[in-house]
Amino acid sequence: MKRLKVISVVGARPQFIKAAPVSRALREHHDELLVHSGQHYDRAMSDVFFEQLGIPRPDFNLAVGSGSHARQTGEMMTMLEELFCEQQPDVVLVYGDTNTTLAAALAAAKLGIPVAHVEAGLRSFNRSMPEEINRVVVDHVSDLLLCPTTGAVEHLRAEGITEGVELVGDVMLDAARYFGERVDVDRTLGELGLKAGEYFLATVHRAGTSDSRDQLRSVIYAFDRLERPVLWAVHPRTLKNLDEFGLREAVADSANIRVVPPLSYLETLALLRGALGLLTDSGGMQKEAYFFGIPCVTLRDETEWTETVELGWNVLTGTNQDRIVEAARGMRTPHEHPDVYGDGRAAEALVRALGRRYAI
Repeated sequence: MKRLKVISVVGARPQFIKAAPVSRALREHHDELLVHSGQHYDRAMSDVFFEQLGIPRPDFNLAVGSGSHARQTGEMMTMLEELFCEQQPDVVLVYGDTNTTLAAALAAAKLGIPVAHVEAGLRSFNRSMPEEINRVVVDHVSDLLLCPTTGAVEHLRAEGITEGVELVGDVMLDAARYFGERVDVDRTLGELGLKAGEYFLATVHRAGTSDSRDQLRSVIYAFDRLERPVLWAVHPRTLKNLDEFGLREAVADSANIRVVPPLSYLETLALLRGALGLLTDSGGMQKEAYFFGIPCVTLRDETEWTETVELGWNVLTGTNQDRIVEAARGMRTPHEHPDVYGDGRAAEALVRALGRRYAI
């Protein structure tokens, strides 16, 4: 079996986490060049993940920065096209559903370079979400579709995609298990003056929530009504909007909302493991809560991780204040917790799939 030349393209926090186990497994058998688009460029959202997770330093950093969807995607496509032409990889590996994912997949596909999509087949069925557009388009230009769940495989089949589909499991479970065993929950909680099982962990970052004054205000008022402390790790975008919408005072006046800067992945795992529950609009964190048996309230009307809802570990509330409060107060731990996301060895299965497809 020949060694493949693989270009992996990442650019956002969840992709850095997924790249940790994948790069570790991939480099045992193939040659990888890691490209950072610069979509997330704040140190707390980028550099710290490479440092803490032992991810190889990027071979290339496009430093695209923030901007509109069109500008960001277009600039990345231009730079990636040039890079792909220069490096001539056997395959381009992309993750998830960000603008980085879309730009890399389109640039590679137009050059005739095979695209392998990690987390293929996910669907929220809400086309108003930019992420949904990205994941659908990327799946339809990908040559190898690496699915985390049986539901993802079924979504692709319903769209007529059956060739090159591989069920490998969820690489985020690989990362959560590997690093979850290495965090000190008691120490992290002690440093923040928290007690296990007596607080909620919260994150809010999606445009549909953080860019709307009414929706962001509703979430804040819901957090304020909860009888437990709410540790809110505030995304830079959300922090900016709190000021623009005049909502910073409402947060400061709350007796139980406690704002902290963005957390590293290891801090997030420790705080999640110690939490009573998670309040989030993040996709990946819904799964991470499930991995550790922590109930979740998702501040969205739909989720691509439908298994968490079907099994009773996750409740969808949107940003309705009363629904958030009711769901948080009624959190429970279901009896069943099946391994719907695999066995924690998805990265190894992914590398085997790449070898079968391209290295023969």
